[in-house]
Amino acid sequence: MSGSLLAGRRRIATVFLAFAFAYFFSTLVRAITATLSPALTAEFGLESRDLGLLAGGYFLGFAFTQLPMGTWLDRHGPKRVIVSFLSAAVAGCLLFSVATHFWLLLAARVLTGVGVSACLMAPLTGYRRWLTPPMQLRSNSWMLMVGSFGLVGATLPVQWLMPYLGWRPLFWLLAAGVLVSMALIAWAAPAWHGTAAQEKSQDEGSYAAVWRDPFFRKLAPIGFFNYGGFVAMQTLWVVPWLTRVAGHTPQEAAGALFWISIALLATYWLWGVVNPRLAHRGISAARLLGWGMPLGMLVLALVLIAGPAAGTVAWVIFLCVSTVVTLAQPAVALALPTALAGRALSAYNLVVFAGVFVVQWGIGLLIDLFASAGLDPVASFRAALSVFLACCVMSYVYFLWAPPHNRSVVPRPA
Repeated sequence: MSGSLLAGRRRIATVFLAFAFAYFFSTLVRAITATLSPALTAEFGLESRDLGLLAGGYFLGFAFTQLPMGTWLDRHGPKRVIVSFLSAAVAGCLLFSVATHFWLLLAARVLTGVGVSACLMAPLTGYRRWLTPPMQLRSNSWMLMVGSFGLVGATLPVQWLMPYLGWRPLFWLLAAGVLVSMALIAWAAPAWHGTAAQEKSQDEGSYAAVWRDPFFRKLAPIGFFNYGGFVAMQTLWVVPWLTRVAGHTPQEAAGALFWISIALLATYWLWGVVNPRLAHRGISAARLLGWGMPLGMLVLALVLIAGPAAGTVAWVIFLCVSTVVTLAQPAVALALPTALAGRALSAYNLVVFAGVFVVQWGIGLLIDLFASAGLDPVASFRAALSVFLACCVMSYVYFLWAPPHNRSVVPRPA
């Protein structure tokens, strides 16, 4: 398959669905601990800090593998890497299902995070070689749409199953689903054949060529603050805002998060439909970022001005508009040589996840800091998110100011 594209819509769809099935389970297992937190707290006597650490264990395992995984993807290809990694996810799910104390739960979450850490990077690396640039943008958006299905599946469906199965058998089902996804990928994914030139580039370039690339550096602050903050809002701070600022009950906030996930699912589907058409018209991902990010920041500013009046609808609009930042990842892959695709995607993913961690923790620290200075909860949230908004604005200004190495953002020869 080296140097060629996947031929035929049926072949493309088969490969996409095989990888998407694995990514669905990746996002489902990422979010399931929030739904299971009452049961886990009751059974293991967990404190809030334990729940936070348990949820963060997934991302810790995820982060451990990003840099070496990029090199392995470029050298060995998506099929071999993701199938090998997913075996660790199966072990993690089974370990979680039999854990009898907190530290086993945490070890299982870390192992699961390691196992699913290739579920997005592996297919995006393959798409960089197998698909045309417009189809790469579509596939990226639709992979994120599938991820939203996983987030939805971790909410109400898990709550419905809990009274009938209990939480431990749910992880047996997750392990079985991951095994099926491994079989599908092993059957459907193309083989990976590197050229001599690519192998030489991989051995000599390491990550240095990625870190030095002007376009990568141009998008790095956006990945850290705008993209990382987008994920941080979706996965954490929307619910505290709704409960502590807008006055929602926990049940109302959980329902809001469900509908936010549905709205994001529809938005990612729409991006997948329009991206190839925009690309054919010469409208690049970089240009879309330049147009779309100010709208997201404007909506966030209006949310802060509205304060308690900003409820579910306001956050749906902000998050849906902010999905434009997800175009940065395929844009980075397109701007770098094909032989560096795995490392470029993994390095950018590391930037994004570092941003998620810093923004999630940083906003919490700022809220507590402003509260200790005498501000009420509403004012504390407003002040903390204003600092976040200022960081987003500065990263956007840098994006406009820093020159890329190629303004059209098209693939260069490997």
